[in-house]
Amino acid sequence: MNQSIQFNRFRRGFTLVELMVVIVIVGVMATVVTVSVTDYLVTAKQNVARSEIATIKNGLSLFFLENDRYPSNDEGLAVLKKKTKQHASGILANDLKDPWGNEYIYVYPGINGTYDIVSYGADGQEGGTEANEDIRSWELEGDDR
Repeated sequence: MNQSIQFNRFRRGFTLVELMVVIVIVGVMATVVTVSVTDYLVTAKQNVARSEIATIKNGLSLFFLENDRYPSNDEGLAVLKKKTKQHASGILANDLKDPWGNEYIYVYPGINGTYDIVSYGADGQEGGTEANEDIRSWELEGDDR
């Protein structure tokens, strides 16, 4: 009996079952956090695309005021980055790629307005849902073209 008490007093480690339970719990928690963060990242990128499209629309309005026309399809949005006397770094100084690294699509004259600007989302292809959802200029709040 004395030997049993002495054995329990010196036992300081964890059993394999205890370690496995802790590992499984940590894994489940990591999965839940990862899924939640991924949803927020997708939403954040979509909001950035909406904001950038609004900025491009403002740039197009300024281009129209100065040139009495919108850029042609051949000129595209790249004309907004060209340096001029009035704009030393171009009308838009930032990159004209969406948060997924794809070029924004510019169509003039537009099908849904004076011009159309579209980001095809994460997959870079027309259509899609969730992360692959298209962001369109004519669907933004305050689109008064």
